[in-house]
Amino acid sequence: MSAKEEYTQIIKDVYSINSFVKLCGMELVDVECGMVTLAMPIDAAKHTNLYEVAHGGSLAALADTALGMASASVGARVVTINYTINFIKNLHAGDVATAVGTVIQRGHKIIIIKVETFNNEGTLLTEMLGTMYVIGKFESIPEKW
Repeated sequence: MSAKEEYTQIIKDVYSINSFVKLCGMELVDVECGMVTLAMPIDAAKHTNLYEVAHGGSLAALADTALGMASASVGARVVTINYTINFIKNLHAGDVATAVGTVIQRGHKIIIIKVETFNNEGTLLTEMLGTMYVIGKFESIPEKW
């Protein structure tokens, strides 16, 4: 098993017990050191608002999860301190939202991450900048790999 496959599996295992991630239908698509890609199919019964488009909270939840997983990809256990999100476009049920989280700055106690969310056609939906506080580390995932 390659390092990438091993670290991907560790992150998948960690998030497999996250009830909220399961409820939302989020799935880890790809992991690199300092970058993750997640997908979430937009379900009319779970993710839409009264206008029949994805609720902003569902897109923010996907992006916030990408913050945590991107942190895990550099071996950090974190909690969210703060994030700002810009909603640019929306999407409808049946589409898939894909979030790409990239570590911008890795400090000893603080990690800054940018997350962009896209639809099936690659249209930008949201931009998020998040600040994460490091509360521990994943011993089996190095900071650089």
